[in-house]
Amino acid sequence: MKIHPSPLLLFVCIIIAASADAQLITGYWKGKIDRKNVEIKIIKNGDSLTGTSYYYESSNNYRRYSIKGYFDSRDNSVVWWDDILVDEKGSKRISPAGRMAPYLSTADFNCPGGTKMYLDGTAGLKDKTEEQNRPVALQNTDTHTFNDEWDYVIENYTSGANDPALIDSIGKLVFTKPIPVELTAMGAMPPTPSSKTTASTAAPKNQVFVPVTKKNPPVQTMPEPGKERVVVLLTNQQKFITRSRQLMQEIAIGGDSIELRFYDNAEVDGDSIAIFLNNKLLYEHIRLTDRPYSIKLALTGLQESNELAMVAENLGSIPPNTSLMVAVVNGKHYEARLESTEQSSAVIRFVKK
Repeated sequence: MKIHPSPLLLFVCIIIAASADAQLITGYWKGKIDRKNVEIKIIKNGDSLTGTSYYYESSNNYRRYSIKGYFDSRDNSVVWWDDILVDEKGSKRISPAGRMAPYLSTADFNCPGGTKMYLDGTAGLKDKTEEQNRPVALQNTDTHTFNDEWDYVIENYTSGANDPALIDSIGKLVFTKPIPVELTAMGAMPPTPSSKTTASTAAPKNQVFVPVTKKNPPVQTMPEPGKERVVVLLTNQQKFITRSRQLMQEIAIGGDSIELRFYDNAEVDGDSIAIFLNNKLLYEHIRLTDRPYSIKLALTGLQESNELAMVAENLGSIPPNTSLMVAVVNGKHYEARLESTEQSSAVIRFVKK
């Protein structure tokens, strides 16, 4: 017996499909491409798609590409391809050596009912488009395994983060092929010495550098004759997104909660910071002094792996912006000296035991 979908269900799918070229194609997608586990973050920017793809076995074993593509609202077809290999970690088991070729995928955006959305289609190696016969099966989801610069855009897409200029500025971060992590970890890119850096506060050798766009400082325009110069200041969210991030330390956490205390690490000179947790703004306009600014985080609200970033709102009267963070975990104290500039933010990773 042939089952006909109800008129209401058809109406819902039509409405969802019609709005897919707005925000619904933008989001987290999980499933398989060519029988490989994959998580894809898709962002619609005008008539094009951008984002990132992760082929993975676990959160510590993956290969990440930047992606490009387009969405055709006439037939709800989606095409994207892996563009640049951005990062890989322990990924030799994902595919045999010599078979690291990226994919080109074609899929249909469909809505079988309710709020479920799928991308179903086929994929092939990007340099062999005639062999487009490997299955693609992805589902839209609210959760994600990997944290990166696109999370802020996806989670705030309908409240201003769909700004093409913002998306383009993030794309310049992702589409710029970074220096290999192995080289930066061995000290190929040592931190620039500063007036506040000493032997005891220097960044650890294993910190990871993320490529940074050159548009970090406030955008300044030259004044026209007879007019004052206009200075457009970046918001803390824009500073967080467009600056590189340096992993300074990893701390194991347990128990019910953790307490974080922030101090000025040198002379109190008016340093002010914003705190982001897992790509979301937690607190801002924190004035650093010799007295602690304390916050408490319940472990029930944290992920298995969490990244806390300190973003400099200013550099004080003695650049750079430095702070001492003391993390209190089950009665134990862990100290981390953090340094942020107009080009980079300091990151601490908290991992549940």
